[in-house]
Amino acid sequence: MQNSDGVNVDLYIPRKCSWTNRILAANDFGAAQINVAKIDPQTGLYTKSYDTYAISGVVRSRSEGDDALIQLVRKQDAENLGAAV
Repeated sequence: MQNSDGVNVDLYIPRKCSWTNRILAANDFGAAQINVAKIDPQTGLYTKSYDTYAISGVVRSRSEGDDALIQLVRKQDAENLGAAV
């Protein structure tokens, strides 16, 4: 929730699965949060920034976590390349 100034006033903001948009419960011990580094396309060097993805335990238990992560990263790359052109 936000106040009239636009500042978050909640004590706890739950994470959501990047693939299914499900809220990750505190007892979802199978969930994983992964930071994927951004690199400079010309030099191939790390730009000291990253994208964060959270994958729920349900997705990982169905052995779809790797496919979900690959598709999320490809989608983000396509958006970044489209914005740069």
